[in-house]
Amino acid sequence: MITTMNVQQRSGSGALVQSPRSPSSQSPYLRVSVSDPAKMGTGVQSYISYKVITKTNLPEYEGPEKIVIRRYSDFIWLRDRISEKYKGVFIPPLPEKSTVEKFRFSAEFIEMRRQALDVFVNRIASHHELQQSEDLRIFLQADEQTMERARSQETGIFKKKPTDLMQIFKDVQSRVSDVVLGKEKPVEESNPEYEKLKNYIFQLEDHLAEAQKHAYRLVKRHRELGQSLSDFGKAVTLLGNCEGNSLGKAFSELGAKSEMLSVKLQREAHHLLMNFEEPLKDYVRAVQSIKATIAERANAFRHHCELAEAIKFKEIDMNKLRLTRSEKLGEVEHEYEELRADGAEAAKRFDKIVKLMNEEIVRFQEEKTLDMGLAFHEFAKGQAQLANGIADAWRSLLPKLENCSSS
Repeated sequence: MITTMNVQQRSGSGALVQSPRSPSSQSPYLRVSVSDPAKMGTGVQSYISYKVITKTNLPEYEGPEKIVIRRYSDFIWLRDRISEKYKGVFIPPLPEKSTVEKFRFSAEFIEMRRQALDVFVNRIASHHELQQSEDLRIFLQADEQTMERARSQETGIFKKKPTDLMQIFKDVQSRVSDVVLGKEKPVEESNPEYEKLKNYIFQLEDHLAEAQKHAYRLVKRHRELGQSLSDFGKAVTLLGNCEGNSLGKAFSELGAKSEMLSVKLQREAHHLLMNFEEPLKDYVRAVQSIKATIAERANAFRHHCELAEAIKFKEIDMNKLRLTRSEKLGEVEHEYEELRADGAEAAKRFDKIVKLMNEEIVRFQEEKTLDMGLAFHEFAKGQAQLANGIADAWRSLLPKLENCSSS
């Protein structure tokens, strides 16, 4: 088993931290970090690059440590490649690409993306199937020129224009929704357990999206309250400066406390964003990846059934030709054998997807329990600390304000 960085553990600042159980030099390990975002280029050609640091003792890697520079499109390349090659595996999601210029290069957006990319690549590196990917090794080791050549050599869907890809994405989204909701009826699995899984995934997406929406509102509320306290603190401080007695001093202290609490609220808003809202948003994306795998399973099952049907019809044709001793019998027998081979391959592909999905859902549930438990723990801890800090700050002012009111 290869040890990797524990992607579930997040520090209070939102950065990922290493598991306390560091691997020994004898155990195989693969640790990756995404750091040091930097703006490159100018104008519409500008983008953010990231330093990707890999530490490993695996023999298939070039050395114990490798540092490469990657941009967002490189992460997309990696995900596209493993999505194409590992059908049935729940591929980790990528963060969305912001198209709004003023947000794209904001410090907060860059840090949110860096954290999400770190989680993404570590989830791949820690996955028992995906960590064997040759594409992962290219991503973690290749120089920038080699990486660019690898992207430029893509074929099929990866060579399509952005407008074509958007249409494909919309078609896939529609197909995924149809499959999950059961709108497509031509050929379906009659498996009650699988139906329960699909319904669970669909409901989970709704509930996670709703929780994430309210988490966003909590972050916004903390920021607005922090800004209001800051504005109030400045106004009260100015009011205190007009007074030369104990009332003026009390007002000045009230203003200072308000501004101090404003800073606390802004910090807690950022903590909520990175350690509560973002993990929820990440799991909304993860469920969408699972729905894509459900669509792949439906397509594999449909293809398997269509081939089985074609084999039956071809067998009927073959038997008719045998009775009539037709000259076409040899050709049809060859087509029949090809169909049987294709059918066996389709059945094998479908069975593999089913097996992988059964394993993946167990892994997903275990990771979700850990991640959501940590996110809600961080939320509750942050709220408790904030409430205590606010209460202590206001409580410390009460004696001075009481003296003013009684004098």
